[in-house]
Amino acid sequence: MYQRANVMEPRVSLITLGVKDLERSLKFYRDGLGFPTTWTPDKGVIFFQTRGLCLALYPYEELAKDVSPAFEGIERAKFSGIALAHNVRQKEEVDEILKLAEAAGAKIEKPAQNTFWGGYSGYFSDPDGYLWEIAHGAFQFREDGSVIVP
Repeated sequence: MYQRANVMEPRVSLITLGVKDLERSLKFYRDGLGFPTTWTPDKGVIFFQTRGLCLALYPYEELAKDVSPAFEGIERAKFSGIALAHNVRQKEEVDEILKLAEAAGAKIEKPAQNTFWGGYSGYFSDPDGYLWEIAHGAFQFREDGSVIVP
């Protein structure tokens, strides 16, 4: 059991992406990539239950307003310095998922290729420009699909 201390428990519960169009993003993630959800845009936010954490989509302007009035009206930078990663068990899955993402409306930013760290990966951006790396070779997996970081 977790003992409360003067430290933050090392866990990320949600990643929230500010999006321009909830319906478009729902179609991309749910219908295009197959992420499961019971939430629809009429609730104002969409949650996708993934293994390990939850991915949330929220209107960009509403997210900015929620953080601070100082963020209202500020456009998101094309490159934010953040990439989400989806690691796969088999090398072939990298190419398969990149094709799936492209068919769903993603832009392939970097085709799959061998990496300097000995793996195989490529990048796509979703309809709002958020970067996803699809990678093989860096980690092992638990039975539930979560990654084991050595």
